[in-house]
Amino acid sequence: MADVLRSRARRKREARRTAPPSEAMRLDRVIHERLRLGMVSALAGAPSLTFTELKAILGATDGNLSVHAKKLEEAGYVACTKGFDGRTPRTEFRLTEEGRRALRRYLEHLEALIDATRRR
Repeated sequence: MADVLRSRARRKREARRTAPPSEAMRLDRVIHERLRLGMVSALAGAPSLTFTELKAILGATDGNLSVHAKKLEEAGYVACTKGFDGRTPRTEFRLTEEGRRALRRYLEHLEALIDATRRR
């Protein structure tokens, strides 16, 4: 009897491992993180924003904003330009076309999940 129970438990674990991900798990993991979603959303409404502006809008720390900006930049969703405003360093971000498409897909996916939930 114990062997049968172990065998059933093993089959259930294997089925879970090979099951396709749920719809919710197919969300773009780069954008889905709260601060990155905030960054992409803020940039979608402006031609560009400086590091200082994004930091104020999102209430983020320097380090946290830097890490998340780098992730978005590596994904090709955000472009970063660094320069100086007089003697003060100035970092500016803008949403790329790929970033706009990714945000659009993300929002469409969320809307589909919401619609599916409402129909139940």
